[in-house]
Amino acid sequence: QVQLVESGGGLVQAGGSLRLSCAASGIIFRINAMGWYRQAPGKQRELVASITSGGRTDYTDSVKGRFTISRDNAKNTVYLQMNSVKSEDTAVYYCNADIRRNIVGPTTRYWGQGTQVTVSA
Repeated sequence: QVQLVESGGGLVQAGGSLRLSCAASGIIFRINAMGWYRQAPGKQRELVASITSGGRTDYTDSVKGRFTISRDNAKNTVYLQMNSVKSEDTAVYYCNADIRRNIVGPTTRYWGQGTQVTVSA
């Protein structure tokens, strides 16, 4: 089995910072892209940021210049550094990872359980 475990969510004041982590564990041959999504109450889940195995990143426009995605391939971990947070960043944040479990098997997208981020005014 493969598990993605997130940590680092919580309550933060507007303008502050928060760092989310997501560690993958289990039988893993290779991790391709990793990413962070979020879902606010009453809204659809949206992609926040993604990073390829080679380190190429992509961000949704609303977080560009404020959030930074990174990964540590040795630790099978992806991070989301959130700076200058705003009330509209309040949401449940989910990480995902495209994982191949062996050399001949398929690549499957796995999801974390979600971590709440609440930004107070």
